[in-house]
Amino acid sequence: MLARELITDVIPPLKTSDSGIKALHWMDEFRVSHLPIVNNSEFLGLITDTDILDLNAPEEALGNHPLSMIRPFVYESEHIFEVLKMVARMNLSLVPVLDADNNYLGNISLRSLVERFAETAAVLNPGGIIVLELNQNDYSLSQIARIVEENDTKILSLSINNEPDSTQLELTIKLNREDIRSIIASFNRYNITVKATFQQSEFSEDIRNRFDMFMNYINM
Repeated sequence: MLARELITDVIPPLKTSDSGIKALHWMDEFRVSHLPIVNNSEFLGLITDTDILDLNAPEEALGNHPLSMIRPFVYESEHIFEVLKMVARMNLSLVPVLDADNNYLGNISLRSLVERFAETAAVLNPGGIIVLELNQNDYSLSQIARIVEENDTKILSLSINNEPDSTQLELTIKLNREDIRSIIASFNRYNITVKATFQQSEFSEDIRNRFDMFMNYINM
């Protein structure tokens, strides 16, 4: 999934002729703490709610103030992972998107990003979850996929976590079936450590509730 597919037209950009008061009103309306400033199609940077609150005369045009704006953005052809990385690294509530000629195309809000990533990662799809623990040298995606598929099951999503200064990997697999007992038994036969398992009846309602609570938090 590319950045251009995540652009929302719900949150408009500011212009340098807009006032700080207008910017604060829009931030409150759209539940964001950043807004892009764009003149014509030129992206000038992001302004934060803190920047505006620090202005001596917020009722005046933003262009009348010496603003020290940050200028993070992604190009439209970049992958959703790059967008997520920028949001996490810079603690952004939205990410501006530019084309190859550096023209502003729109922005990706944190809410739309989380929703689309949840779809991509099959977070809300029915199915079981298995967490494996294995050494980096023993990791073989083809072997793991074969074990799963031999049990008439498909992998919906997979994520890897490795701790710093450790050779151990934690592999989380989302599957397309709820009864995962036979798959667990297969991993055990191959001496692959099953660290944790979650079956649909145990987590489906909880994960939906947690997801809804998180989305409501973003909208606060």
